[in-house]
Amino acid sequence: MAVAKFFNPVSLIVALLALAAAYFIFIHEAVIEEQRAQEAVPVKVSAAEIKPFRDIIAAIGTAQANESVVITAQTQEKVIAVHFSDGQTVSAGDLLVELDAREEQARVQELKFRLAEAKRQYQRLQDLARQNAASQQQLETQDVVVKEIVALLEVAETQLAQKRIVAPFDGRLGIRQISVGSLVAPGQEITTLDDITPIKLDFSVPELVFASLAIDQTITALSGAYPGREFQGIIRSIDSRVDPLTRSILVRAEVPNKNLLLRPGMLLRVELLRSVDSVMLLPERAVVPLDTRHFVYVVGEDNIARERQITIGRRQPGVVEVIDGLEPGEQIVTDGIVRMRDGIEVTIKES
Repeated sequence: MAVAKFFNPVSLIVALLALAAAYFIFIHEAVIEEQRAQEAVPVKVSAAEIKPFRDIIAAIGTAQANESVVITAQTQEKVIAVHFSDGQTVSAGDLLVELDAREEQARVQELKFRLAEAKRQYQRLQDLARQNAASQQQLETQDVVVKEIVALLEVAETQLAQKRIVAPFDGRLGIRQISVGSLVAPGQEITTLDDITPIKLDFSVPELVFASLAIDQTITALSGAYPGREFQGIIRSIDSRVDPLTRSILVRAEVPNKNLLLRPGMLLRVELLRSVDSVMLLPERAVVPLDTRHFVYVVGEDNIARERQITIGRRQPGVVEVIDGLEPGEQIVTDGIVRMRDGIEVTIKES
């Protein structure tokens, strides 16, 4: 009977409630312990340091030949000889193409004969004039004839020279566009000639940095065709006007190109060193932007991360300048930002 009274429904309910309470207390304590273990967020930190900051003006430029020309004919005539090949390096005055010049050669030869005869007649009249056998008028008339033939000969020789197409300056030829037997017309392209030693580099910069530009200032050019390679040059001229549409100014630099790596038309990235300053730098990933404000998480000696607003300045890929809000040597969270909140405990991982 005593046992039956002990296991009545009320006592069973009380026992179950007690067990449930003990269970939930145990689970709650486990959850608390787990949360406590998870509260210390593993992060990586970096010290705020004073470092040199290279203030660089960046621009995109286009390579231009130092001298460039399209070789054309001045008269319509048939090609009888080609004296160059594609991509050949030539010197000023080198013969490139010969056109049919038989008619011009004959005209020059005829005028030379006429000039020689006119000079003989003039000399004879001079001798007669000294003997009073020829008048001064006859002598002057013959002198005019000589001068007329000289002028005609100069014209004929110029026309003959046009049948020989020569290189106007030292440089490298492009692709040949004609063949022997072709009939060329005035203005028709025969080939191109470029002087690419040095190369000219034209680029535009905003008018805001105009005061930082100077003649003979050093620039660095980078080409996607040659990764990791730098080409040094100097500024040779600055345009006299600012473009009113883009508010930019055109700058021309000169880059030595003795190895002929750069070619006209290439796209180059230009870097112009404006100044080198000692500033406080942080990894860009450590800065948390919020509207127009910026924050970082500073880890103290107690391993507590505290949110702090900072003022940033100039940027470069991967780094940002801190103007105000930090002291040199303070530890700033760089990895683990996503789990950060003000006052959270952290554990610092080794880099």
